[in-house]
Amino acid sequence: MSSQAPVVVSYGAGTNSTAMLVEMVKRGMRVDLITFADTGGERRENYEYLEMFSGWLVARGFPSIVTVRKGGRPETLEENCHRMKMLPSVAYGFKSCSQKYKGEPQDAYCNNWEPAKAAWTSGQKVIKCIGYDAGEPQRAKFDEDKKYKWRYPLIEWDMGREECIKSIRAAGLPLPGKSSCFFCPNSKQHEILSLPDDLKERAIAIERGANLTSVKGLGRRWRWEDLIASDRDQMRLFDDSHQEMPCGCYDG
Repeated sequence: MSSQAPVVVSYGAGTNSTAMLVEMVKRGMRVDLITFADTGGERRENYEYLEMFSGWLVARGFPSIVTVRKGGRPETLEENCHRMKMLPSVAYGFKSCSQKYKGEPQDAYCNNWEPAKAAWTSGQKVIKCIGYDAGEPQRAKFDEDKKYKWRYPLIEWDMGREECIKSIRAAGLPLPGKSSCFFCPNSKQHEILSLPDDLKERAIAIERGANLTSVKGLGRRWRWEDLIASDRDQMRLFDDSHQEMPCGCYDG
């Protein structure tokens, strides 16, 4: 085994973690494993970006991104919400959905990853790199535990959000979209309304199927279904299908 401790990156498919990997490539840093935890409910553009970016990394000598799932994927978060007749835990003010479907699957994969097992057997700790940027130092709570040493490269490099965006663009890459489940209660209203119709219906189905007492819906104090219905009603007011004659500036 190499005397160097294995370096793993927890990739979230968002701006910060993408910029962190871009900078690691640029700075000639070593990375041994990159994992992405799939809840089964990521936005379609996230999956597309993941595939594109993994290929970009491999072309530059980095490992491909390994997609991991809770328990190997016996049940997605969406399926769990339906079975339990509840909303994602963040709707109730908790973060257990993130830990169960993001943190735990990545830890489980590393527990069975041979370089990590060999490092732990020899008394080394695996270096885990997290993409928190310089504008959010309060999130960098951990330094090390029995298995890992945490590193926060963007904070070390004093790279905030704008610097991350510039780094991605300088590499010739498109910016990734927001990385989250399409039915995440933390979504902003414009993000909800921009979802494709089929994903809106799937989110509404989660909301309708939940036994709710302490919250009204995915918006906590309001229901996504009401927002989406209101938006559709407003759009009907601006339906211009009755205009049969084009205006004078129309240029076919």
